[in-house]
Amino acid sequence: MKILICPDSFKDALAAADAARAIAFGIGRVDGDITTLECPLADGGEGSLDALLAATGAERRHANVHDALGRPAHADWGWHAASRTAYVELAEASGLQALPPDERTALHSTTYGVGELIRHALDAGAERLLLTLGGSATNDGGAGMLAALGARLLDAEGRELPAGGAALKNLAELDLDGLDPRLAGLAVETAVDVDNPLLGERGASAVFGPQKGATPDDVATLDAALARFADVSAKALGTDHRELAGAGAAGGMGFAARAFLGAELRPGIELVMAQAGFGALLDGADLVITGEGQLDGQSMAGKTPVGVAREAKRHGVPVVVLAGRLAPGWQAAFGEGVSAAFALADGPMTLDEALERCAELLADRAESLARLLIAAAPRRGA
Repeated sequence: MKILICPDSFKDALAAADAARAIAFGIGRVDGDITTLECPLADGGEGSLDALLAATGAERRHANVHDALGRPAHADWGWHAASRTAYVELAEASGLQALPPDERTALHSTTYGVGELIRHALDAGAERLLLTLGGSATNDGGAGMLAALGARLLDAEGRELPAGGAALKNLAELDLDGLDPRLAGLAVETAVDVDNPLLGERGASAVFGPQKGATPDDVATLDAALARFADVSAKALGTDHRELAGAGAAGGMGFAARAFLGAELRPGIELVMAQAGFGALLDGADLVITGEGQLDGQSMAGKTPVGVAREAKRHGVPVVVLAGRLAPGWQAAFGEGVSAAFALADGPMTLDEALERCAELLADRAESLARLLIAAAPRRGA
């Protein structure tokens, strides 16, 4: 029996590669004719760079940038010299996980560091950029990224706006004359893990702003500010992408990637699977095990377990999900190709305990699953 192991990361607990190793370790504790193949994945959020580097063999590079609060920071990016392809993960420079809860401010955080990473890619001679969005601490519509790439965002008095999404309420003019000319020769693909538009009840501010520190009043301020940004952008460019599926990803970065970089927005898990050659890996597989921290109704919008299940379903391979938590709406995954799903907890425990024991719990669940498969094998062949 061949089992393909392809989890995403388990937030605050395990990177995707570590989760895959834990699952393989649990299966390996069972005597039986089982071979495993590990293929850690990501859906555009945290861990996407690691998954892409593992899939492509690209070189990990380091850069000095500014974080979501404008402070000096270090961030990694990927470089594949043979194909002149750069890999940039937004969360490396502007990620939410890098900020403790008391520092999270959706009003003033910036994507400037993402623009700095793109500049590093251009300096290396990139002709293609794969930009992954997700896990952001920001809600500035990508305005910070544009500023780092040479654009000027001006108020009615011709003064440059301060960083952050809230400042966009005073935007009067976009001066794109200084935008890095090398962007014109850069083919950009953007991986998104949600399909939300830029504005409104399903927009970036309303849906994702609260987890970045936004109060209800802040959400209203940010949504109005992004609407102003969209209006001024449409006037400057002659096109309007505010309703585009995925425009609201990463606090509106999907909007900026499409409007100003000409990016193609794709579901992150599909893009990462394509880079990993996932379809070919499914050939000959008898089972796929995937997972992440939580399986819920939102998982149907492009999260890794469901993306994996949809592709495996096309190949006729069953899928089992191991999740830290099964939350409301998770049963919808059965209609997407998931055959079974299991939560990791083996008894009452605190969140801290669950995070600390994540690798152990994954291994235990994987071992139990392997034992069940072996026990059932004679019946399948009878």
